[in-house]
Order: sequence, then structure tokens, then C-alpha cells
Amino acid sequence: MKPISQLGYEEARDELVDVVRQLEQGGLDLDTSLKLWERGEELAKRCEEHLAGARERVEQTLAAKAEQEE
Repeated sequence: MKPISQLGYEEARDELVDVVRQLEQGGLDLDTSLKLWERGEELAKRCEEHLAGARERVEQTLAAKAEQEE
């Protein structure tokens, strides 16, 4: 299992979906459920970081294009 900091957006998203599926199925002991929930929180944070970076790149590109058109 890769460290979360090394996961790309798609990898983090796919693993997060799997974590949610496991938690929704239930039948896990408390310790396992807590570990999965904590990993899920970190995966969600990683996804948000990727999305924020993508959003920033789009905004920079749009700003540069707007400056060229002036």
C-alpha cells in the first residue's frame, strides 16, 4: 500500500471509494473501522489537495489568457 502522499488523484479517489464501501458493508471490528475511517479522511484530504492544485492551474491559465487578450 502506497503512502497517501504518493497517490495521484485517481488512485486516492479509487481507494477512498473502496474504504467507504467497506465501512458501509459493516461487520468490521471497532479498531479496523477506525483505521479505515482515518485512512479515508486522509485520502479525502489528498483528493482535495489535487483538486485545489488543478483549480489553481486553471485560474492561472485563464488569467494569463486574459492578459494576452488585452
